[in-house]
Amino acid sequence: MIVAVPMFLQAIDTSILGTALQSIATSLNVEILHLNFAITAYLLSLALFLPASGWLTDRFGTRRVFCSAVAIFSVASALCGAATSITQIVLFRVLQGLGGAMMVPVGRLILLRSIPPAHLVMAMVWFTVPGTIGRVLGPLLGGFIVTLASWRWIFLLNIPFGVLGILLSLKFVPDSRSEKSEPFDVTGFVLMAIGLSGVVCGLETIGHNFVSLSATIFVTSIGIVASIAYWIYSRDRADVIIPPSLFRYKAFSITNIGGMPLRIAVGSSPIFVPLLLQIGLGFTPIQAGLTSAWLSVGAFGIRPIMRRAINRFGFKPLMIAATVLSGAAFAAYGLFSPGTSIYFICAVLFAAGIFNSLGMITMNTVGYSGVPKAIMSKATALSTMMQQTSMSIGVALCASCLTFSARAHGHSAEHLTMSDFPMMFFIVGALSCLSMPAFLRLPNDEGAELR
Repeated sequence: MIVAVPMFLQAIDTSILGTALQSIATSLNVEILHLNFAITAYLLSLALFLPASGWLTDRFGTRRVFCSAVAIFSVASALCGAATSITQIVLFRVLQGLGGAMMVPVGRLILLRSIPPAHLVMAMVWFTVPGTIGRVLGPLLGGFIVTLASWRWIFLLNIPFGVLGILLSLKFVPDSRSEKSEPFDVTGFVLMAIGLSGVVCGLETIGHNFVSLSATIFVTSIGIVASIAYWIYSRDRADVIIPPSLFRYKAFSITNIGGMPLRIAVGSSPIFVPLLLQIGLGFTPIQAGLTSAWLSVGAFGIRPIMRRAINRFGFKPLMIAATVLSGAAFAAYGLFSPGTSIYFICAVLFAAGIFNSLGMITMNTVGYSGVPKAIMSKATALSTMMQQTSMSIGVALCASCLTFSARAHGHSAEHLTMSDFPMMFFIVGALSCLSMPAFLRLPNDEGAELR
């Protein structure tokens, strides 16, 4: 629970920001679309520094790096709260990304190194609880804060939680480091950073009017070329910052590559469901926050029975079921209309939260089955990078679908209507089912040592 504090901080930060964008734009006198740079800056910073998290923990120890990451994230939050221009917010969000890049993978690594395999399932369940609570509270707090107080408090709220997490970590969290620390792979880090930042930045700007299509293609192309160069550079080396050989472990490869379509749908839900509620159904920020919170309530509700479900059915059947049900739930959002019963909407969101959580917990646990402890730090860094990339693709895909749908209906994406949303939800819901063929390749007894 202590090392899950970063999950809470990141969940609060991500879910609360969406409801405050309009208030921030008004306060700083900027166009709301320009605030997308603040979101992109955080994602870009995560992509840049995630590859280094594994080496840092091996070199300096998990507890020291973990506490430093939480401190950096908290200080950056305070600076964001004091910002007086969009430029300052973007710069401070980059600093937040530096802390965030180390918080979650290092926290997961502490669990993987400290918890016996027989108890890892429940550990992973509890590890995700604070993040789920943060996603429940985020929209609610965002709606109330921008209505009753200043938007600056959405950043300042992170500070006391960060201080608490550091104090508890120093007292209770065990410290571990690799017995033999390899030299830092500067060449690999540069190639990986350029590749990730290019791809993530390119994906994040697709469908937005403030960046030209040619610039998006150029940046994305650089990212792709750098990623290919890194693959060629690292494929025959054992001392690289993130070894591609990790994908030789079947469960790791299936859950991180094959699971990307499912992660795309799950990762985009917290962003586009509130957008649907406010723009499509005319909800106020507080009403949208109260309603979309049912996604996280459902995700929280499944946790007490996760271990029994895994022991009873195994990882593979649960992942397949989660894929089908999550895709169906995502597509069901496209059936909402102004006349839809609020009780039906809440019920669908509650069920979707259960299905999404079922898929995420099983993938994030069984994915490390068979990975040696000696390279676990690099595995957690790579897995977190893959999850971040999946979320970026999901946001970009949904934004592109909305833009295309709006143009098909004769207006721009700046004037979205209810009719623009169904196509997006149907397409992404169907896309998530592409994870099923990969999950079918998972051995039936995979992860048996974790049950």
